[in-house]
Amino acid sequence: MDVYFCESCGHLQLLDVVDPEILFRDYVYVSGTSPSFVKHFQGYAEDCIARFTPPLGSLAIDIGSNDGTLLQFFKAAGMSVLGIDPATKIAADATARGLETWPEFLNAELTSRIVREKGRAAIVTANNVFAHVDDLAGLTNCIQALLDEDGVFVFEVSYAADVHANVLFDTIYHEHLDYHTVGPLVPFFERHGLELFSARRIATHGGSLRGYVQRAGGPHKTDGSVAALIADERGRSLDTAAGWSEFADRIDRLGRELSLLLGDLKKQGKRIAGFGAPAKATTLMYKFDLDKTMIDYIVDDSPLKQGLFTPGKHVPVVASSHIAEAWPDYMVILAWNFADAIIANHREYLNRGGHFIVPLPELRIV
Repeated sequence: MDVYFCESCGHLQLLDVVDPEILFRDYVYVSGTSPSFVKHFQGYAEDCIARFTPPLGSLAIDIGSNDGTLLQFFKAAGMSVLGIDPATKIAADATARGLETWPEFLNAELTSRIVREKGRAAIVTANNVFAHVDDLAGLTNCIQALLDEDGVFVFEVSYAADVHANVLFDTIYHEHLDYHTVGPLVPFFERHGLELFSARRIATHGGSLRGYVQRAGGPHKTDGSVAALIADERGRSLDTAAGWSEFADRIDRLGRELSLLLGDLKKQGKRIAGFGAPAKATTLMYKFDLDKTMIDYIVDDSPLKQGLFTPGKHVPVVASSHIAEAWPDYMVILAWNFADAIIANHREYLNRGGHFIVPLPELRIV
């Protein structure tokens, strides 16, 4: 898996693209099962409505709408809503709950149909989607066509500045094609008749960017936030290949530290397991060469993952009850962004002499 940096515009993206039909048609993640994300999307909708005061009955479109968690709050505020999401089952379930969702990928033909049947939108949103699309230019043309004259496009993506600062390299996997900073987005939107007039940092997913976009010459004035973020990115050298080479060096250093630690523990006869089997664990395990010789098994609380194996490395994924059956002296928290919650929920393991290893953003033992 190769990440490429464009020395012309400063954009960062994967070279290889997996067919989105494979990735998204049978998607299993749903936002509504996470109370924190439900609350996040409620605040998101309230922010948009308070800031842009869309007329009652005007249209809100969510691209990659998942189970309609965000749309339900726009609907509750009196807006007409439409979701676009290729995950067939999730889209059908959302529609059955009164949140009309078309099970499609957005393209020019579908855009024309939406405008013909529904009209243009006061608000278009795309959350954790704007980094998932190979033809970003084509998608942006569709968004421009969907927007009403005074409409606003609001998007959230994982912010590459946070990826860089906190060594979040394991968020780099095939579902995430683009790693966005603000600098390249400004001229990109301009080329499509749009303007990024405001941007802010959001805490979700280890650090995200929320951008606000309008048609060129729209009613909203640039508020200074875009220029401030670009200046910060330049200060961190995120607009240079050298800045990302330094990022790679930090990843390698952390890998060496973890490898030395686990190797020493194995020499001492210690048993080591893992905790958490998120998608990003595959990136971490391959980059840091964690396999069955290092990790006996991985605990995950999701029944959907138990009884399966990690991709490629084939480490078994089991329920947390397995800890008592095959006691590990150390557990590497692979879902390390949830380390504090995992540690808090498993104090008994610590009280009985167990140790947690948190590999990122700095290696530490609890």
